[in-house]
Amino acid sequence: MRICIVGGGKVGYYLAKTFLEHGHTPVLIEDDPHMCQKVADSLDMTVVCGDGTFVEVQESAGVKNCSAMVAVTGRDEQNLIICQLAKKVFNVQRTVARVNNPKNAAVLKALGVDIAVSATDNLTHMIEREVETAAIQQLLSLASGTASLTEVQVPEGFAFAGKTLAELVIPKDAVVISITRDGELIIPRGNTQILVGDKVMLLAKNTAFHELAQNWNLTDVR
Repeated sequence: MRICIVGGGKVGYYLAKTFLEHGHTPVLIEDDPHMCQKVADSLDMTVVCGDGTFVEVQESAGVKNCSAMVAVTGRDEQNLIICQLAKKVFNVQRTVARVNNPKNAAVLKALGVDIAVSATDNLTHMIEREVETAAIQQLLSLASGTASLTEVQVPEGFAFAGKTLAELVIPKDAVVISITRDGELIIPRGNTQILVGDKVMLLAKNTAFHELAQNWNLTDVR
């Protein structure tokens, strides 16, 4: 997935580094030449030196080919303009803005920003789940972002296909709520089997979800 990040400070650098580690293709826009050089020397990625609020700068960064625009500058008004340009001019699928003043989050969303976040702890995780078309989809973030309602579509080659819930390793802070199979909703019990193609709805703390994903060998988890 190609992702444009505007803002080369600590947040932008962290996101770029993490996306690279996860196999994505980030491109960074930053208006400070010194910062651009620092990022370019540290990470193997495209860095464009310029103001991300300008159409020509986004164009030179190839924003039209990006699945997401992530604006993490230190000014909320700049992040808004960056996201609006990406969506309206370059038809970017998802826009994410860092909100430095939490009171501005609702305003940015009302003005077209898809995801407005004021904390960076779970930013990478949120962006990947919102943008990627994968077997895992977050339906609802809960408890200030520490837990979520998530749907997992059991992929081909799932190692535990045919096993019952009682036979699977499920962390104590995770619970299987329902299974949808061929359009039919199943309320699961311990003897309910998990089959390829099932859509399994889970309620879990984020730490427990990652533990479960490792136990189940779900390769779509980043």
